[in-house]
Amino acid sequence: MEGISLILAIVVVTALAFDFTNGFHDTANAMATTISTGALRPKVAVAMSAVLNLVGAFLSVEVANTISKGLVDESGIRPEVIFAALVGAILWNLLTWLVGLPSSSSHALMGGLIGATVASAGVGAVHGDALVTKVLIPAIAAPLVAGVAALLATRLTYRLGRKAEDKASAKGYRAGQIASAGLVSLAHGTNDAQKTMGIITLALVAGGTLAPDSDPPLWVILSAGLAIALGTYLGGWRIIRTMGKGLTDLQPQQGFAAQTSAATVILASSHLGFSLSTTHSVSGAVMGAGLGRKGGVVRWSTATRMFVAWGLTLPAAALVGAIAEWVTGFGPWGTALVAVFLVGSSAAIWKISRREVVDHTNVNDADGEPAGVVTTAMAAVTPPPAGTPAEDLTATIPRQATASEPTPSQASV
Repeated sequence: MEGISLILAIVVVTALAFDFTNGFHDTANAMATTISTGALRPKVAVAMSAVLNLVGAFLSVEVANTISKGLVDESGIRPEVIFAALVGAILWNLLTWLVGLPSSSSHALMGGLIGATVASAGVGAVHGDALVTKVLIPAIAAPLVAGVAALLATRLTYRLGRKAEDKASAKGYRAGQIASAGLVSLAHGTNDAQKTMGIITLALVAGGTLAPDSDPPLWVILSAGLAIALGTYLGGWRIIRTMGKGLTDLQPQQGFAAQTSAATVILASSHLGFSLSTTHSVSGAVMGAGLGRKGGVVRWSTATRMFVAWGLTLPAAALVGAIAEWVTGFGPWGTALVAVFLVGSSAAIWKISRREVVDHTNVNDADGEPAGVVTTAMAAVTPPPAGTPAEDLTATIPRQATASEPTPSQASV
């Protein structure tokens, strides 16, 4: 690490801090369904995921090369630009974690990088073709492909197991879930840890420590893998609750189908060098699995909030990154001001999160969210099963008494 300046060291530390937030922000991608169905205890699940994330970080560098070589022009990019990009990404990760929304850490990072780069070197420094083909198109395609695959896999799973004993079948699929969850964790390390590797490598190139077009050094791979593994072990319990209980109610068969479908999509994209959002893939797979079971529903109110967060991720992180880059342009005191703002904002978000603690002891508690307008309307028009007693029919229709309606005691007078 000879020749690393103070600003470059700050960038590396900030990048590892982002990697840490990426770990606990995305733990839900691998373990939410496993925890919600009871296949693994919460602490065991996150420990297993942490180890496999670390292993996955060593399997490939294709996505890291996409970030460090393909997205922006390396020439003219200062380390301060990378620092500003990371500020935007970290703050977006923390805000979405606070409200329990599974947004994309990948898009937060790339949005921050694009915004800071544009503020520093202009629009021409962003490679539009790489942005479209390796970021935007996978962002749209991944949840659709994973969702359809999970829907079909869920239906096939129930069809093949329709004659099996329920208890034995559930036990077998829980074992399958553990294996598929491990595969998602491995895929997450292969894809997401590399993004931080790519950012650090880009910073080292910008600072003159590495030659252009260099692959990530071993110490970068190791440190990025350890940071994301540590964050994963911490457990992003708020997002785990949303992914496991807030979107839909999953049975072991559905959890197995969702995780297997998502892992397949993530690993394929990592091999091709696509900077894919694992959050998009897993969320799409969970919704597909929810729709794949007969009688299963998706809580579209939660899904809608999640879609809005997805749409805001790139521009919001880009805006913060651009503002941070503008402030760092005033010199060392500007960079120090941005660093103080980042630390202070992060501390404030953490303090707010302590008002309502979500951890491994209550992660599977119901979140109390209503079914939503779409689900309620569908339930209202769905014919009841034949032979349902009349009193049961009226009992299933919730309504509130108005002021003009007599109370039971008044009606009896």
